[in-house]
Amino acid sequence: MKVKVKQERCKQCGLCAEYCPKKAISFIEEINTAGYRPVTIDDEKCIGCGICYTVCPDGVYEVLGN
Repeated sequence: MKVKVKQERCKQCGLCAEYCPKKAISFIEEINTAGYRPVTIDDEKCIGCGICYTVCPDGVYEVLGN
């Protein structure tokens, strides 16, 4: 599975990065329109487990099929 990030919704809370079992989530340097540094996913590390989707309070993630 692939995970898509809606960077404009990210409020940099860090829950997803904290709970990611593969440490595939990090923050980018650019600032989104809300004034936060949004997340990005390292596709090489991501296993598509969906934990980021589950813990995110802002609906930043979309889990896509293969």
